[in-house]
Amino acid sequence: MQRQRFHRTSIPALLALALAILTSIAPGGRAQRGEKVDIPAIDLGLQMLPVRQWAQQNTADELDVFHDFQFRDALVKSGIRFRHHIVDDAGKTYKMVHYDHGNGVAVADVDGDGLYDIYFTTQLGGNELWKNLGNGKFENITEQAGVGLPNRISVTASFADMDNDGDADLFVTTVRMGNAFFENDGKGRFRDVTEASGLAYTGHSSGAVLFDYDNDGRLDIFLTNVGTYTTDERGPGGYYLGIDDAFGGHIYPERTEQSILYKNVGDGSFLDVSEQTELTDGSWSGDATFVDLNQDGYPDLYVLNMQGDDHYYENVDGRKFVDKTAELFPKTPWGTMGVKFFDYNNDGRFDLMLTDMHSDMNRELTPGFEKLKALMTWNQEEMVKHGGANNIFGNAFYENQGKGSFREISDALGTETYWPWGLSVGDLNADGWDDVLVTCSMNFPWRFQTNSVLLNERGERFHDSEFILEVEPRRGSLKTPWFDLDCSGADRAHQGCRGRSGRVTMMGSVGSRSSVIFDLDGDGDLDIVTLEFNDAPQVLVSNLAQRTEIHYVEIKLVGTESNRDGLGATVEVVAGGQSFTKYNDGKSGYLSQSSLPLYFGLGSATEIDHIEVRWPSGRRQTLEEGLTPNSLIEIVEIVEEG
Repeated sequence: MQRQRFHRTSIPALLALALAILTSIAPGGRAQRGEKVDIPAIDLGLQMLPVRQWAQQNTADELDVFHDFQFRDALVKSGIRFRHHIVDDAGKTYKMVHYDHGNGVAVADVDGDGLYDIYFTTQLGGNELWKNLGNGKFENITEQAGVGLPNRISVTASFADMDNDGDADLFVTTVRMGNAFFENDGKGRFRDVTEASGLAYTGHSSGAVLFDYDNDGRLDIFLTNVGTYTTDERGPGGYYLGIDDAFGGHIYPERTEQSILYKNVGDGSFLDVSEQTELTDGSWSGDATFVDLNQDGYPDLYVLNMQGDDHYYENVDGRKFVDKTAELFPKTPWGTMGVKFFDYNNDGRFDLMLTDMHSDMNRELTPGFEKLKALMTWNQEEMVKHGGANNIFGNAFYENQGKGSFREISDALGTETYWPWGLSVGDLNADGWDDVLVTCSMNFPWRFQTNSVLLNERGERFHDSEFILEVEPRRGSLKTPWFDLDCSGADRAHQGCRGRSGRVTMMGSVGSRSSVIFDLDGDGDLDIVTLEFNDAPQVLVSNLAQRTEIHYVEIKLVGTESNRDGLGATVEVVAGGQSFTKYNDGKSGYLSQSSLPLYFGLGSATEIDHIEVRWPSGRRQTLEEGLTPNSLIEIVEIVEEG
């Protein structure tokens, strides 16, 4: 059988493929009310699951790290009743448009009770804030918190203390309905201060990075804007209909939408300083992150491009940004969606992992190629047009060699995944080596794709472990109702009604978009919360602490001269003769930024020798006393007088 290959930017071909999938649904005469109809692509992925599960579990003995623990979906027990809802362009009137990129989820202790609350974003129906009651239980406090935004098409959210008053404020992005900025009163009630702040930008916004680019002690905002992918026509729920060739938008200069750097002035307002700092990025960008790669004390920016070259901008003394991509990262992925700097091999240097979604849309639907780079089918003309002449077509992993040198080793480490969105990083087995969760999916009208859990084998490689840890196959059905049709009425011309009449429910594959890793139930190990596209979230609770003795420490930073959250600080923990280093960037998962303590697994170490913090202010602070493992340590920046 000849294999069919396709790429996402070839809009006519992909639309034809989606149409072929829809029209291949077997006609079934008169449908009973509420008949559920699958599409063939759904079963394609499900048929391979038992084989993949068997193969992965049969290699578990090869793992040289602790893996005898599992995750259980505790959604029902948690009390969380949030459900994500899509616009029609991601379902009933499905087209290749950026609405199918989904939404983000963010976490913070919004009311100062020491428990971490969850904010879910959605396209239709309003966002929701769920208060952590302890013991894995949550309560919906959206109405009293005032952060629902029910009449906007949200994208994602970022938490941080923007006014240095000791609580987490909230920034929310939307599609052409105005971004929103909320000030926290310290008790979990928020005041909409968007207009006064100057942050009411209206466009095709996506992720937002909260960081102090000029080290003045106040957090600034870098807002990523994708590009113009909608028309002025409205659909149900008020969303703007997508342009039919939205995924070719990057080749049209007139559709460029610049990302924005906002400077925190300090009086509650922000100024656009993009041109002033020479940071004028027109990438089709969904997200970005920051890190101080050259160790000069100023945070640098890495900006993703979902269709073309990423860009790394070096921060020059907080005055301007210089594009140094070619020097450090001469080949970036072509379709990057997720990003994270972290020290995977505990050498004290920050490495970079990137996930590439759009290159994988060039691949056939047949399962079994999840660990291979995409085989692009472009001719030379297409390669030039889409800017792919100098790219990696798949995930990338850049190992930091020091002195501004990086080596791309994704295949050697085993970090390739299929249809990936974002990644969350955390030490899931508390052995001192950070692991990775990658959310992977496409949903309707495509097949099911598992999320990927990559266990870190002591900085030597990553081992696929989603089936071993029972993150997959997830509990319950792997299909979910996607949209309803009236085949005897208004929807009779819809492709899903071909050969049918009456009421029909079209089914779609379940799938995750964003995720966050944190200790949800306070037992000392890390849990996972995912935001599912057009479905209820997963609340995956780990039983690691119940299966083995663990050693860890959580560190909460409190800046004084630096920003209150200590974002941009580097923390080194030395325990049992080993050194563990983390950069406080607040990033967890696709799109989102959370306000969480840093979690260090300590492996077998039962004592902490010392902790060193390198604050954004440039100050270094070392602690050697009162360092109790299996606890939360709050470190307040000490400013010497005189």
